[in-house]
Amino acid sequence: MTTKREINSDIVLIDIINFSKLTSLQQLEIISFLTKSYQKVIEKMLSHSGLSLESFVMGFIPTGDGFYCILNPKYKGYGVLLGLSFNHFSDQIAKKFPYFYGIRIAVHYGALHQFEDILGHKNFIGDGLNDCARYLELKDFTISTVMVSRIAYENFKSFLQKRQDYQELLQKREFKRSNSYYFQDKHKKKKEAYLVWMRKSGIITPPKYKL
Repeated sequence: MTTKREINSDIVLIDIINFSKLTSLQQLEIISFLTKSYQKVIEKMLSHSGLSLESFVMGFIPTGDGFYCILNPKYKGYGVLLGLSFNHFSDQIAKKFPYFYGIRIAVHYGALHQFEDILGHKNFIGDGLNDCARYLELKDFTISTVMVSRIAYENFKSFLQKRQDYQELLQKREFKRSNSYYFQDKHKKKKEAYLVWMRKSGIITPPKYKL
């Protein structure tokens, strides 16, 4: 179903490092394992929160060397925690595949439009997806961190102000944030972002909302 209504939501982009340098069989092995593994991670997170996948995630968009995860707008601000949860699991994948260099993760909040593709599947387009990808252009990007756009981080702070339980959890996990990074993307647009990480990494389940 195609809709003209603009949707604003958290977007989490997963990008496999040096994916193009792998053989075709290694690419298939990694992307298959990564997709199935993250699906299991999300299912485990949702089971602990008593949520359905449809109520939490609006859609997944494959990119060839990764994927976008688009959250339900109700979960505005939680995308940063999902990115950190994904990042934790990538460390486990590295132990299984010696040729796996890791992943880069970007989190952004932006505009999207939903449409039905030629096969009748739900898909998305919009500046939010394009802008999210731009945050992976920053060269000073450390593995085991998540790149978060300024607007996504502001939403994250607003989310934490309403949730004392998540504030306390992040203190236990030793959550850290870098100073601001300023850069121009390939279209000469100015960007501001932060790197975030947890010294004690782990999976953080989403809150349960009435939808």
